[in-house]
Amino acid sequence: MAHSRPEAHEHPPENGFTPLERPALRMLPHIDGCVLPSLGGFGRHQKQLVVLTWIPALFIGFSQFSDHFLLAQPNGTCVMPAGNYSNWTGSPLLAIGAPALQLGTNGTAEGPGDGTGLLCACEEQRLELQTGLLQNVVTKWHLVCDSAWKVHIAKFSLLVGSIFGYLVMGVMADWFGRHPVLILSALFMLVFGLSVAFSINVTMFSTLRFFEGFCLAGLALSLYVLRIELCLPGWRFSMTMVASFLKVGGQLLMPGVASLCRHWPNGDDWQVLQIVIISPFVLMLPYVWIFPESLRWLLATQHYRRSKAMMLPLKVCVSCFPPELEQELHKKPQRSCIVKMMSTRNLWKNIVVLCVNSLTGYGIHHCFARSMMDPEAQPTALCHTDYYTMAGIAVATCLALCPAVGLMGRRGGLLTFMIITALASLLQLGLLNLIGKYSLRHDTVLRDTLNRKFSVAFSIIGMFSSHAVSTLSIFFCAEITPTVIRGGGLGLVLASAGFGMLTAPIMELHNQKGYFLHHVIFACCTLLCIICLLLLPEPRGQPLPESLADGETFTRQTLLHPGEQHLLLVKYERDYSRVHDTPLHLTATGADGRSH
Repeated sequence: MAHSRPEAHEHPPENGFTPLERPALRMLPHIDGCVLPSLGGFGRHQKQLVVLTWIPALFIGFSQFSDHFLLAQPNGTCVMPAGNYSNWTGSPLLAIGAPALQLGTNGTAEGPGDGTGLLCACEEQRLELQTGLLQNVVTKWHLVCDSAWKVHIAKFSLLVGSIFGYLVMGVMADWFGRHPVLILSALFMLVFGLSVAFSINVTMFSTLRFFEGFCLAGLALSLYVLRIELCLPGWRFSMTMVASFLKVGGQLLMPGVASLCRHWPNGDDWQVLQIVIISPFVLMLPYVWIFPESLRWLLATQHYRRSKAMMLPLKVCVSCFPPELEQELHKKPQRSCIVKMMSTRNLWKNIVVLCVNSLTGYGIHHCFARSMMDPEAQPTALCHTDYYTMAGIAVATCLALCPAVGLMGRRGGLLTFMIITALASLLQLGLLNLIGKYSLRHDTVLRDTLNRKFSVAFSIIGMFSSHAVSTLSIFFCAEITPTVIRGGGLGLVLASAGFGMLTAPIMELHNQKGYFLHHVIFACCTLLCIICLLLLPEPRGQPLPESLADGETFTRQTLLHPGEQHLLLVKYERDYSRVHDTPLHLTATGADGRSH
């Protein structure tokens, strides 16, 4: 009898799952502990497959940052003023340099003094890009002034398509498998991506960009899941960070690729750039034959015949897992959907917390990026400096994440970077106002200089930490979500990140109105996330959960020793026979006797 209690405690009957799931649970925990080691552990075959998931990461980086070049705002110069601006005299060539006008982020004209709006009043304008291209979508179809809103729709299309892609393709990856989603996404990425280059108007461009973003999301999600499921616990994070470095490498190489496409003979260099960044996805077409389905997903969903066919060429140790596999070959596959997450008690809370973290990280990242920009800088310097600064911060974040997660774990690292993000945000919002209100009130030049330097410093720190929060939240979700719904769970977190990134074009569409309130809301969200992060488990060194039952038991570790916690949970029969001897008990019983 003494040994029956711990067994009952390890397998509580109130976990909400029927006994029909129990037979599968005997086999699934052996994937990290027995099946993969018998296949050679993280050997040559697994490493080759992981390398195949790295190669497209560079191309994905090209596509995700192509908006900075295809939809960049140009500088505008008035060649022929309208008739009501008769004070502009001389030939058109003299009028070219007359107004010092620039196009703002919302596509309207900005200039000094009374010059605001003169560019939009011109009968003829000259638009010049400063991003390495001679022509892009904005200059080709003249999307400035009254047509500037179409640029924001084009920016929305790629992000909105990505959000829908993460949600839909995540569910499909759980239902049909990772391999079909990978191949279909790569195939249609080529179709829609190349079609974008031959758009005849901005409406066609925006529509095709939506489907390009949809396929890009399916490609990124399936590669991420396959990479996680191929690795043993000790290799998961490092292999994921290599892919992150390659993606940032695509961001750093993008200006050079755009410069190489600048001097195309026909002048449509933006179309050449689009073809150049999409064409490398042709290399993924042979993945139909050389890249297998995820063995982990096949076992978790009871595709035992396909699992056996995949393992036999790899010479699995027959004394470890196949005998149990032979007994399960008659079972039919059982697929799951992310909707089943709602029937759990702990798993759905963990995923919601990570969704909020991802949304907050990417949302507040734009706030810091907007604060870092110098409104007085020249457009050329602003474009290149800010772009390379953000890329450099992304590289620094990836470099810092590796030792931080190694020392503090997933939960500790995520909590640390979220605290840094909250401090940077609150100091930027509060400290700068205090400097301007209570000190240096007479020396306005020094006050403005200090405000600017502090704002840039806090913005860089905030961008660094918020990028780390977003990256780690996505990886965290991939580790704690069971294999049977990992695609859907990861899709939810990635879609939340897409909503966070969507705040940038929304703020530009409204000409940055409400920017301070936007920053305050996300700063409050960081404080909420700090509290919620304490509820998450620590998955470092743990095998991936395979079934919903595994994910449900993947809970936060308590501060107490497991033996001490068990003593608190076990109910003992205590002897209360001597309680009647206490004075308090005698008084109470005497009062009861008199009352009767």
